[in-house]
Amino acid sequence: MAPWNGLSAAELDLLSTLFWSAGGSRHGMAERLGFSRSRANTLIAGLIEQGLLAEAGPRASTGGRRPEQLQLPAELGVLLAVDIGATSLDVAVMQPDLTVLARHAEAVDVREGPGVVLARVRQRLRELLQALGIPARRVLGIGMGVPGPVNFEAGQLVNPPLMPGWDSFSIRDYLREDYAAPVFVDNDVNLMALGELWRLQRGLSNFLVIKVGTGIGCGIVCHGEVYRGAAGSAGDVGHICVDQQGPRCHCGNVGCVEAMAAGPAIVRMAQAAAERGESPALAAVLRTQGRIEAIDVGHASRAGDVAANAIIQRAGSLIGQMLASVVNFFNPSHVFIGGGITQIGPLFLAAVRQSVYQRSLALSTRHLEIQYTPLGTDAGVTGAGVLAMHETLRARGVAP
Repeated sequence: MAPWNGLSAAELDLLSTLFWSAGGSRHGMAERLGFSRSRANTLIAGLIEQGLLAEAGPRASTGGRRPEQLQLPAELGVLLAVDIGATSLDVAVMQPDLTVLARHAEAVDVREGPGVVLARVRQRLRELLQALGIPARRVLGIGMGVPGPVNFEAGQLVNPPLMPGWDSFSIRDYLREDYAAPVFVDNDVNLMALGELWRLQRGLSNFLVIKVGTGIGCGIVCHGEVYRGAAGSAGDVGHICVDQQGPRCHCGNVGCVEAMAAGPAIVRMAQAAAERGESPALAAVLRTQGRIEAIDVGHASRAGDVAANAIIQRAGSLIGQMLASVVNFFNPSHVFIGGGITQIGPLFLAAVRQSVYQRSLALSTRHLEIQYTPLGTDAGVTGAGVLAMHETLRARGVAP
């Protein structure tokens, strides 16, 4: 990390702006930063000389001489991106511009505890780096997402409902045994929000990302920054009550939308429908596989199964009921929905939209767009890379 030492705030700001712009020209950087062309050229020339910036060939011409494309050079090092879900693990090695060099995904169960899960994370990262021939000392920063509330400053989970045994465990200390690079930990849906924010090049200032999987969470982007709240628990919408007479949630309360509409709830409803003989398609899946998964409900729905359609519409309606309150409160321009439940198909999204538009104030929804996350299954691991690079730069003095 020696090349970063001694850089001015303006130089670090330029690097950060270039990162969030996914590259740019000299003129473009000057405009974004509010610098004169001469000052921008001087800063850029100095950074190129130090090997912290590179020219990547001419950009498309808009008339006149074609400007040179600037980028963060691969020689800076690599980022490690880790996205841990309740039942999945996705790790990647990336260049500073988030180009993926290597990636691995597998199933995990976070209930096995930090010792087991993080040992697998450590092993997979070692394997990816070894396959690329990259030593640990070239790691610039590490970003990790986890499915629970996080004290962002400490990098620790705080009483995570889905992760027994993880409370106050120091993920940073654990990974520090292998890497000298800084480690940043955040809630998994906040990483999805960061991923979309980077994809949009901060073009949207106020939007939400909803993750629906084993649990339900919300990433909040407010004025172009991820909003985490006073203690890091902002966006924990899965425990908003949608039915006072509903089932008991693992958090101890009743009627939480997570207990009634997340992946496990959809599976329970599907299994009950199959056992009652209400869904021939789901009954066939249960006989063949011995269990039903949420994606099976989606397949049955696409085949015209009435019970499967009703299950999906109920889950989408309940999530939309919760989301309507959030939309009325926050007034976002966009809501992006991601997580494993997106595989269930378009009927789920339609049910969410209908419920939100019915229950929200007209002014809140006049220009509101609700859609699945454009990054899809890449949102979490992309966000982990964004977290690693952005926070590594911020740690060296870049203003937000």
